[in-house]
Amino acid sequence: MLDDSPIPANGSPRLDPAPAPAPETDGADAVARIARAHAPVVRPAPPRHRLLALLGPAFVAAVAYVDPGNVAANITAGARYGYSLVWVLVLANTMAVLIQYQSAKLGIVTGRSLPEVLGDRLGRRSRLAFWAQAELVAAATDLAEVIGGAIALHLLLGLPLLTGGCLIGAVSMLLLALQERRSQRTFEGVVVGLLVVVTIGFVGGLVVAPPDWSATAAGLIPRLRDSGGLLVAASMLGATVMPHAIYLHSSLVRDHHDEVGEGHASRTADDGPGGPADSTESTGSAGATGPGDPAVPDGPTGPRAGDGRARTARLIRATRVDVVWALAVAGAVNIALLLLAASALSGAEGTDTIEGAHAAITASLGPAVGVIFAIGLLASGLASTSVGAYAGSEIMAGLLHVRVPLLLRRAVTLIPALVIIGVGAEPTWALVLSQVVLSFGIPLAIVPLMRATGSEALMGRWRDGAPLRWTARASAALIIALNVALVWLTLTGRA
Repeated sequence: MLDDSPIPANGSPRLDPAPAPAPETDGADAVARIARAHAPVVRPAPPRHRLLALLGPAFVAAVAYVDPGNVAANITAGARYGYSLVWVLVLANTMAVLIQYQSAKLGIVTGRSLPEVLGDRLGRRSRLAFWAQAELVAAATDLAEVIGGAIALHLLLGLPLLTGGCLIGAVSMLLLALQERRSQRTFEGVVVGLLVVVTIGFVGGLVVAPPDWSATAAGLIPRLRDSGGLLVAASMLGATVMPHAIYLHSSLVRDHHDEVGEGHASRTADDGPGGPADSTESTGSAGATGPGDPAVPDGPTGPRAGDGRARTARLIRATRVDVVWALAVAGAVNIALLLLAASALSGAEGTDTIEGAHAAITASLGPAVGVIFAIGLLASGLASTSVGAYAGSEIMAGLLHVRVPLLLRRAVTLIPALVIIGVGAEPTWALVLSQVVLSFGIPLAIVPLMRATGSEALMGRWRDGAPLRWTARASAALIIALNVALVWLTLTGRA
């Protein structure tokens, strides 16, 4: 097109400049822009929902604290000594909160279970010896729980103990199949549901026979009536901390959360000053662990390290809530059992056995309360034996680096319990024997745990602070001393 403006002096007409080419539009980019424009606004979940998603492992571990062995001990204590031993359960539960928190924190910071940490640090012979005693403890735990469930079926349906033990084993295998073939969250949900049934079954009797609350408050003052009270208190306190729950809790948090072990980032060379999630942890120094630490893999540096530390801090905070809530439920159940026995069974004969306690509850409070109690006992046996088998599997995998299918292991470990029932062993005697075996295993679980969580080389900035370390040592010393006394009194016939 010609321009109608004056012709330049050189006589050449001036042409319009060629139009610039239109920018090319990429089809994929256009679709992406349209999708972003119409995408729904995703709002972050409320803080309480995010917290609830992180809870669960401690509730599974808490099942160990309401197993049939604890039921028998608390019923006996309340029937014999009334409300005077409430303080023992409060003290025991406080120490359990501390120890389970340490186990969970170990799993969060290192991304490994306690058996795995020990398996990497011990020599072959030491590792095999440690595994042998841990397996013996797991078998003793399983014995008590299968017997307790079998007794519950006998009380409810009149089934022989051997038949009841087989049914308990079969149902526990179904529960473990949920964990192995479906998901960890499904298994946790079922176990927590059983814990709810246990709570209702054991606390429900207080509605019919409410305790004397003034006497309950007086029972918070530490005192012992006689040497028999000392023995019962030692049994209650010494049997509170379960070795298999210590081994398992670190595995549960690892399997529950998508990513754990970010805490190792705090031990890299670019680590700056900063504190952990709470004042009970130590700050640790940068570079406490060099590359190649067998227990904790090398971590990222820079911004990714900061993200890992933030996530670890959040998980530790959530774990504190998880442990406190779960052990509060377990503690409430144990205290409720003692209060029920103190209010309804004080001075009653025959409460040294679970069957005798059930008969006394039925006679004093009616058949309905007796049935509710037996249902709670059944749920206790089912949940605790499933958790015990899970713990045994994690012990073997961590110490021997061999992972046996969970259902196969459950079938094999069920045999000793069924043999003891089948030969006609008195159930209460078998429960006492299992508690003695557990007493030997408690120091071998508590001491390595406290050494691990107090190690700066392993935990870095998440190492236990001095107040926590000394409190844990005092608790461990008390638990170990009482378990030694319990074993001595039992073996000398004074128990």
